[in-house]
Amino acid sequence: MCGIVGVLGNHEAAPILLDALKRLEYRGYDSAGIATVNDGVLDCRRAVGKLVNLSDLLVHRPLAGKAGIGHTRWATHGAPTEANAHPHRAGPVAVVHNGIIENFRELRAELAEAGIGHETETDTETVALLTQHHMAQGMAPEAAAQATIARLRGAYALLFLFEGEGDLLIAARAGSPLAIGHGAGEMFVGSDAIALGDLTDRITYLEEGDIAVVTRAGAVIRDAAGRRVSRAETRIAIDHARVDKAGHRHFMAKEIAEQPVVIGDALRHFLSEDGTGIVLPEGAPDFAPVERIVMVACGTAHYACLTAKYWFEQLARLPVEVDIASEFRYREPPITPGTLAIFVSQSGETADTLAALRHCRDRAARLLAVINVETSSIARESDVALPILAGAEIGVASTKAFTCQLTVLLLLALRAAQARGEMGAERLADLLSGLRGLPATLNTAMAIDADVREVARDLAGAASALFLGRGLMYPLALEGALKLKEISYIHAEGYASGELKHGPIALIDETMPVIVMAPCDALFEKTVSNMQEVMARGGRVVLVSDAAGAAAAGEGTFRTIILPTVDPVLAPILFALPAQLIAYHTAIAKGTDVDQPRNLAKSVTVE
Repeated sequence: MCGIVGVLGNHEAAPILLDALKRLEYRGYDSAGIATVNDGVLDCRRAVGKLVNLSDLLVHRPLAGKAGIGHTRWATHGAPTEANAHPHRAGPVAVVHNGIIENFRELRAELAEAGIGHETETDTETVALLTQHHMAQGMAPEAAAQATIARLRGAYALLFLFEGEGDLLIAARAGSPLAIGHGAGEMFVGSDAIALGDLTDRITYLEEGDIAVVTRAGAVIRDAAGRRVSRAETRIAIDHARVDKAGHRHFMAKEIAEQPVVIGDALRHFLSEDGTGIVLPEGAPDFAPVERIVMVACGTAHYACLTAKYWFEQLARLPVEVDIASEFRYREPPITPGTLAIFVSQSGETADTLAALRHCRDRAARLLAVINVETSSIARESDVALPILAGAEIGVASTKAFTCQLTVLLLLALRAAQARGEMGAERLADLLSGLRGLPATLNTAMAIDADVREVARDLAGAASALFLGRGLMYPLALEGALKLKEISYIHAEGYASGELKHGPIALIDETMPVIVMAPCDALFEKTVSNMQEVMARGGRVVLVSDAAGAAAAGEGTFRTIILPTVDPVLAPILFALPAQLIAYHTAIAKGTDVDQPRNLAKSVTVE
């Protein structure tokens, strides 16, 4: 993994490929490369590090040709070196690949017996070598690629380019997403729609097991059984304004600032015109007969699910089990017929979450997805998909997608509470009124930025940090710690405040910053007691609360960040803002790469 692009065009491919790869930088990568065919001659250029290194290389060693493939690699097998970078070439074939070929060692051993050795540490090289081997035995490019694909086990999106073939790309998908773009006498291939957004708005998404033979005349697609199939062509509308930094220093800063707007978009989508009712799409579950909910996600989306667990259980009295997708699929938990399974993913392509969804198919009563990409695999394979409408999120560390996920999940919980007779009309009206006012409240809360900068200057020198919260603030403590780890590289842990005495308090000394997420709610006094335990041991407490909480906590905190007052049910959405800003400004103070932190990818499409 991580980003794929292919071009069969009417103009020089190299600059088009490079521009498309730049649009994929947000996915995270550690090397990049392109290959083209010019007058039948296949050639490659690869470079380690940022795309500017590849761009510099192409200035000194240009590549001509109107057919080509490109890739940004996030290392799985083998270190990020030029030799391990994609495309991988073996004689007359070059290949780019997202995913993991699980049986590559077995295939490599077979090739070695045939006298074919390998030069890199990657699984992808084996695909190129096997295809070369088939071609050496007399197979045409298409047959050689198909014979190779038939031998592969694992997850992959593959794109093949062949010497002597200036009007041919072969694309294959199993587990990792891949899309074909249609132009006027041109064709394109990309790992997502953003890669193709400046090239075409006509997209065909390959389905599981599909192999496509792409020429400038179009694409012939066959399914896993070899049958010729027709896949729908979709019109996409990439919001280019939201893919641009719009004057902000980083995409993350822009996406934090966009949250009032995108949350407003989500609310308008799911609320009735007068704002007093929740409107779900056809096929949405009836919560009245649901016996339990299973929620599955990874990373930040998992913390959104943990928050929603509190909402569903407290508001709708509906039991909820939350699982990390990578554990869920192998734990193989029993799924009773009355179970509603909810899958949350920004990209809609997260490999473990998709595998968990497939495990629940034919077991759960309904499969519901909460996603940002409405054309994604998870959206297509669910019974119903609810869009969070966050727009393209480019920063690797999720911000606006998280708060939009929370918004949609809260609306679901409110709908469940209403359907199950657990919430009266007056309380529902109050909460919906508060939600409608939340975008304006978030705008007001942006004023904490200056206070957060002060906190960040101190945090930047810390080796570790703790985040504490109770109730609905516990998942926010986990999310705050994750954000800080992701982009500042400071070790951080989130704990339920009541767990402090069960181990973490041993870490407290005068060098340990402790960020306490504590709105003035029913659990506030208990949280303050935990905070006092930290301060008694010299810990530096950063209290994040509202005005009433700050006043009630008294003196002794190292710093205090004051947010507007909201209903405690809505507090997680608001308190996500300081968690994000603390991480952002700490990363700025440390000089780390905010939008593309080391070792991370935006969309994790492999296990």
